[in-house]
Amino acid sequence: MALKRLTRQRKAVLEVVQKAHHHPDAAWIYQEVRKLVPNVSLGTIYRTLEALVEEGYLVPITRAGEATRYDARLHPHHHLVCERCGEIVDLEVDLPDLLRPVRAAYPGLEVQGAEVVYRGLCPACQKALQG
Repeated sequence: MALKRLTRQRKAVLEVVQKAHHHPDAAWIYQEVRKLVPNVSLGTIYRTLEALVEEGYLVPITRAGEATRYDARLHPHHHLVCERCGEIVDLEVDLPDLLRPVRAAYPGLEVQGAEVVYRGLCPACQKALQG
């Protein structure tokens, strides 16, 4: 899949998110991209993230009251959100079809997807609480 316009900024943003070992927000991405493209603006980062989401290269992870995070892992998977530090951990678990019963119960709705978010503690927070 090729980007519509492979500008230096778009390439840098995509590479930074793909190499991140977490689900970064725009502020973190901005700081990292500035190391590669020093004159990039925060506005450019936001517009680039929006374009990369629209073109299917990134998935936004939104939580009420918090900054949007971005995921470059495009295959279906779920997340655990740490209740203590807010870290988002990728989970590779199979779930039953969650769409079929909702579509059957609500035929007037166009249900396009479902998202499962687990809540708990990440390994670092578990360790901190034990020690």
